[in-house]
Amino acid sequence: MLRKEDFAVIKSLNQHGVYQKDIAIELGVHPRTVSRALKRDGYPRRERKRSDSKLDPYQPKIDQLLSEGVWNARVILREIQALGYTSGYTILRDYIQPKRVLRPGRATVHFETQPGKQLQSDWGEVIVEIAGKPTKVHFIVNELGYSRRFHFWCTDSEDAEHTYEGLIRSFEHFDGVTEEVLVDNQKCAALEYPSQGKPYFNERFVDLAGHYGFTPRACRPYRARTKGKDERMVGYIKGNFFMRYRSFESWAHLNQLAEKWLAEEADPRLQGTVKEIVAERFEREQPALKSLPKVRYDTSYYELRRVAWDGYIDVRGNRYSVPAELVGQRVAVRIGLDGLLRVYQAETLVATHTLRSVQAGWSTVAAHHVELWNEALKVERRSLAVYEEVS
Repeated sequence: MLRKEDFAVIKSLNQHGVYQKDIAIELGVHPRTVSRALKRDGYPRRERKRSDSKLDPYQPKIDQLLSEGVWNARVILREIQALGYTSGYTILRDYIQPKRVLRPGRATVHFETQPGKQLQSDWGEVIVEIAGKPTKVHFIVNELGYSRRFHFWCTDSEDAEHTYEGLIRSFEHFDGVTEEVLVDNQKCAALEYPSQGKPYFNERFVDLAGHYGFTPRACRPYRARTKGKDERMVGYIKGNFFMRYRSFESWAHLNQLAEKWLAEEADPRLQGTVKEIVAERFEREQPALKSLPKVRYDTSYYELRRVAWDGYIDVRGNRYSVPAELVGQRVAVRIGLDGLLRVYQAETLVATHTLRSVQAGWSTVAAHHVELWNEALKVERRSLAVYEEVS
C-alpha cells in the first residue's frame, strides 16, 4: 500500500515527464497503483472503523430526554443507568455537548441582588403518581436572589392560602426573611398592575408582608423574565427532582423526599452563573436576612357564618355544631390546610371539627346542644283530672 512519501515521489516524477510504468518499477508497485494515485491526487487513506460504544443502545433514550427539555447530564445518566447502562459519565457528556447548540433559549440580561435583598416566588405543576394514582402536583418555588438557594413545597392547589403557606415554609427553611418578595401577577398577591404606577396587592398578601416585614413586589404583565432566576428553578426541579422521583406514597412522602433532595443535591451544587457552591454562598447571605416573627401567620381559610336555630353552621356543603348559646349570632370560621375547622366568637375559640365530606354527614359535638335538649324536654305536666272533666 502506498504511503504518503510514496505519493510525493509519484507526483514529483510525473511532473518531470517520467512514464507511469517506470515510476511503478521505481517504487516496486503495479502501474495501475500509480495511475489511481494520480487520479485521486493523493495516497489512499485507511478509514478507521468506528468501534461500538456502550452508549449506542441508549442514544434513542438520550435523544428523547433532550427533546423533552432534559439537558442535565447527571439526570440523564441516572435514567439510562436504570435501563442497564454501565459505562461512565464522560462519554455521555461528550455525546450531549455538540447537541447543546440545539437547546432552545433566549438571551437575558442578568442582574445581581445584594445579600438578603430579594426572594423570587413562582409556581410550577407536574403530574406524578401519588398513592398509586396519577395526580397533578402544584409546587411553589422560592429562591433567594443572592445565594440562589431555593426551597419548594408541593401541594394540591395554587390558591392564596397555599401561596402564603409556601412562602412561610421557605422563610422557615432559610431561617429568615428577605427585604422584598417578588411575585408573578397572580390574584392571590397582585390584583392589578396599572400601565402607570404601582401594583394593587391583595389585602391579605399585604397583611402577610406586614407580619413578616417584607416589601411586596410584582412583575409587570408580560415581563415574567424579570423573575428569570426563579422560573429557571421551576424547570430545574422538573428536570431533576421529578425525573428522579416519579411516584410517592403520599403528599407527606413527596415533601419529605423534596427536603432530602434539597439538602443532598440542590444546596451542594455549583451554581453556573456565580460559579460558587450554593450552600457556601448562602452562609454569607443568611446573616443579612431578617429574623422570623415570634408568632406564625395563620394561613387558614377565613369565612364568616351565622349560626342556625338548631345550633349548626353550614360550611362547604356540610353542617357543624357550635354551642347552643350562639344561635342567631355571627361567628368566624378558619379552615386550616390540614383540614382542621375552627370556629371563633370574637377572639375566643368555641368549637373545633375535622372537615368532612358531604357524604360523611354532619359533625356534632353532643356537649354543644345540651341546653337545646334540656329546653326540648321541658314538657308541661297536667293532672289527669283535667281529662276527666272533659270526658
